[in-house]
Amino acid sequence: MTLINRRSALGGIGAALLAPLALKRAEAATAFPLSDHYDGSRFFNPHIVGQEKGFGEVVRWMLNRDRKPWPKQVENKPWPKPPEATADQIAVTFIGHACFLVQIGGRCFITDPVFSDRASPFSFAGPKRVRAPGLAFDDLPRLDGILVSHNHYDHLDKASLRELDRRFQAPVVTSLGNRSLIRGVGPQSVTELDWWQSHVVAGVEITYVPAQHFAARTPFDRNQTLWGGFVLQAQGRTVYFAADTGYCPHFKEIGARFPGIDLSLLPIGAYEPRWFMQLMHMNPDDAVKAHLDLGTARSIGMHFGTFADLTDEAIGDPIADLATARDRHGLTVSQFDTLDIGQSLLI
Repeated sequence: MTLINRRSALGGIGAALLAPLALKRAEAATAFPLSDHYDGSRFFNPHIVGQEKGFGEVVRWMLNRDRKPWPKQVENKPWPKPPEATADQIAVTFIGHACFLVQIGGRCFITDPVFSDRASPFSFAGPKRVRAPGLAFDDLPRLDGILVSHNHYDHLDKASLRELDRRFQAPVVTSLGNRSLIRGVGPQSVTELDWWQSHVVAGVEITYVPAQHFAARTPFDRNQTLWGGFVLQAQGRTVYFAADTGYCPHFKEIGARFPGIDLSLLPIGAYEPRWFMQLMHMNPDDAVKAHLDLGTARSIGMHFGTFADLTDEAIGDPIADLATARDRHGLTVSQFDTLDIGQSLLI
């Protein structure tokens, strides 16, 4: 065999060995259906294409932050344990940040469970919890399902998912791209959904709905997984959990597809400075506009008052700004309010 032929043969063997890897990479690059929010390699926000902040603007914010001071710790008030809702009732208990115990159709779900001291990949740095979870693990009722909206550390916490799986072995519903990460920490029954796809858990229909946000757990995986919220329906009742989102046209579409939402859980925190946060995080005025777009009967604010240093507003600003926004738009407290951490609402 000549040198050229030998090289050709070796090259052919190498190509044959590498072909499965190349195919796997190609499949991974187009692992999800092409859509108005997925281009074959990354997810994107269809209403703000080309407007998202880049790395330079992140650096600008970090170098020029005007952080309002937060207390190091806030003690929780004692609240009664969560009520036991009947099949035709809705009950929610605010555990903190974006974590709620949601009872609907006689079943119990938990949203974006984060019980750790930091919303961070590190135990020694990153946004630190100033208020303990409103329910401890031992206080939770038997869970029928776990909802994980997207992969940010303040919404997807490995340690919390591992402990919940040890205790309950409840199925997880999440967005496209998060199955392997979640399975790697414990839960094996993990269902991924695209926007507008539905899945039934314990008789409750769960639909994954759009949000205007982004996803990343490292500097190198931005928007390789999807983000969104959840609509839960059972026994003629409907709950919408918006997770993390900026104000956008998605709310009117969600309201049109799910008329008569009984309760919406809407983010009102992590919004300053507006020049940087506006596209991805609602402020309280945006949240009130979302409430009106949805046509929801009632809304509860979330995503505030739990982790210091996520953004620049003071710990009490979201509640004060929500009161101002309510007055501006002519809403009452019974239409849009907040719960204290550990407090429950039964409707």
